[in-house]
Amino acid sequence: MKYFEDIEIGVVQSFGHYPVTREEVMEFAGKYDPQPFHLDDEAAAQTHFGRLSASGWHTCAMTMSMMVANMKVEKSAGLGSPGVDNLRWVKPVYPGDTLRCESEVLEKRRSHSRPEMGIFKVRHRTFNQNDELVLDMVSNGLIRVRNPEAPIED
Repeated sequence: MKYFEDIEIGVVQSFGHYPVTREEVMEFAGKYDPQPFHLDDEAAAQTHFGRLSASGWHTCAMTMSMMVANMKVEKSAGLGSPGVDNLRWVKPVYPGDTLRCESEVLEKRRSHSRPEMGIFKVRHRTFNQNDELVLDMVSNGLIRVRNPEAPIED
């Protein structure tokens, strides 16, 4: 089990393998982002996407799916997330793409108000099968401290 004390700044982890299907792109878009370029080939062809593309929110969901699958392997004392600081959809994701992730720990600190908890920032990057960046975000994570009685170092 990984705790706050085990997190190392600068560590990069690669993980995930997510094949993007046309059916899933259209199903997600139909339910959550029903814009024509996510649902209709002809409409998509008339946009800068050039063809049917996944919603950026779907790209986030696929990334999250890979992150959760990785968390099942790399067990941690995680406590959720208070949010995302930055999110950019860098390049469109298309049916037929295969996605993978990289995460880099940027910083960490102990909570002064909740000494049993640590906070850390991670840069998550999602790439397609050509190693082209498609999503870039910085998120915040909460994690248990192994020894909450230890002094907080600044």
